[in-house]
Amino acid sequence: MAETYEEYEETHHVTRKSVTTFKIEETSSSTTTKTITTPAKLYGKDVGAYDDIDVDELLAQLSPEEITMLAKEVDPDDSFLPPSQRTNYECDKAPTGPLDRKKLIDHINKQALETPDRPELEPFVPGVVRGKKWIPPPQAAKLQAADEQIAIDLGDEYEQALSDATQEEIIDLAAILGFHSMMNQDQYHASLLNKGQPVGLGWDGITKSAIPKIFPAEAPNTTDPEETIQRIKSDDSKLVEVNLNNIKTISDEQFDKLFEALKSNTHLEVLSLTNVGLTDRTALMLAAALEQNHALRVLNVETNFISPTVIVTLVKSLLTQMTIEEFRASNQRSQVFGNKIEMEITELVEKNTTLLRLGLHLEFNDARHRVAAHLQRNIDRIRVDKRDGRSSRGSYYRPVRIEEELAEMSDVEEEPEEEEEPEVEVPPADYDVEEDPDNVVIRPPPSDDEDIKKKSLTAAAV
Repeated sequence: MAETYEEYEETHHVTRKSVTTFKIEETSSSTTTKTITTPAKLYGKDVGAYDDIDVDELLAQLSPEEITMLAKEVDPDDSFLPPSQRTNYECDKAPTGPLDRKKLIDHINKQALETPDRPELEPFVPGVVRGKKWIPPPQAAKLQAADEQIAIDLGDEYEQALSDATQEEIIDLAAILGFHSMMNQDQYHASLLNKGQPVGLGWDGITKSAIPKIFPAEAPNTTDPEETIQRIKSDDSKLVEVNLNNIKTISDEQFDKLFEALKSNTHLEVLSLTNVGLTDRTALMLAAALEQNHALRVLNVETNFISPTVIVTLVKSLLTQMTIEEFRASNQRSQVFGNKIEMEITELVEKNTTLLRLGLHLEFNDARHRVAAHLQRNIDRIRVDKRDGRSSRGSYYRPVRIEEELAEMSDVEEEPEEEEEPEVEVPPADYDVEEDPDNVVIRPPPSDDEDIKKKSLTAAAV
C-alpha cells in the first residue's frame, strides 16, 4: 500500500521594531548621564510598520510626473547605471552641434579678457602696513645660550690663514669639507679636479650650460660566427681570443656547434659572449664544454637570459679543469639570486683555486666577503708560485676527484711480479693539491710553528 505524506508549510510573520537610543552626557563638576529610549518614527508611524508595504504597488499608483519628481529626489547608488541616469541635473536645451574644443577655449579666453577686474577696496600704497604685522616669538633662553657656546676659537694662526686666503682657496676648502651649498657645480668640480676656478665666477657665479661632448657610436661587431666556429673546430693555433659580443643573430644551432667545438680546442683562451641571447639550454651546453676544455682562461657571458640555477651549474663546471681565471655572468634574467643561490656559489668559489676574478652581483654581505677573501687568497698563492717558479694552473682542490682516481686504480688487477704502488692519502679540505703527470703532490699551507721550526733548524746548521 502506497504511503501518503502531507506537506505543511508554516509561515512566520515577524514584526520588526526599530528603537532609537539617545544618550546625553553632561560633563561638569558633577557628571550626570541621561538615557532616553524612544522608538524611531517616520511620518508619525513606527519604521517597522512600513515593512509589509508593497513598494511596486505604490509605484504603480504614481503618475509619470510624480515618478519624475521622485527620481530627482533619489540618487541610486548603482555603479551599473550610466551617469546621465544617476544625476539629478537635467538640461532641456537642445544640442547646438558637435563640440569644437578650439572654439570653446577661444571663447573662454575672450570672456576672461573682456571681464573687468574687481576693483580693490583700498589701493596699494608702498610702505603702508595694513592689518596686524607678524612678529616672531622671542627665542628661548636655552637656545640663545647654545648659539653663544657654538663659537669656536680657531687660534691666531688659523684665523690669520683664513683671513689672508684668496677666494679660490676658500672655494677649494669648502669643496674638500663638503659644503656643496656654498658653491655652484662648476666651482665644485673644478676644485675636486684641481683645474683652477673658472674666470669670472665668484661666490655669486652662475653655472652656464656646456655643450655636451659627442662621442662616436660604437662600431658594430663584424665577427663572422660561422667562420669563427670553423676555426675553433679546426683548433687554429692563431685563434686565442674570440669576441662575439652584441651579435644577436647567432642561432641555437650555431651555439651547439660552437660549444661542441670548444670541447676539443686547445688554443682558445678568451671567449666573450655578452648580449648574444644565451638561454638556459645553450648555457648548459657551455657548462658541459667547460668540463672538457682545459685551455680557456677568461669567460664572459654577461647580459643574457640565464637563470640563477644554471649560473650555479656554470660555476660548478669551473671546478672540473681548474683553468678559468676570470668568469663574468652579471646582468642576467634575474637580478637578485637569493640567499640559497648565493651561498651555493660561495661554496663552489671557495673550492676553486685558480679563479681570480668573479663578475657576479651578490646581495648578501657574507657571500661578498667570503668570495672576496678567497679570490685574494688565490691571487696571493699564485704570486708565491710564480716567485718560486711553480705552475699554478691545473691544480686540483677537490678530494673527491682524487678518491675517484684511487677507486679506478684499485679496480685494476695487480700482477704479482710488479711492486705495489704506495697509497696516496686523501688531502683534507684546507690543503692545496697540485697534479703532476707523474705523481700527485700534496702541499699543506705553511703554519707559524713550521716557520719557527725551519728557522731554528737553519740556525742550528749554521
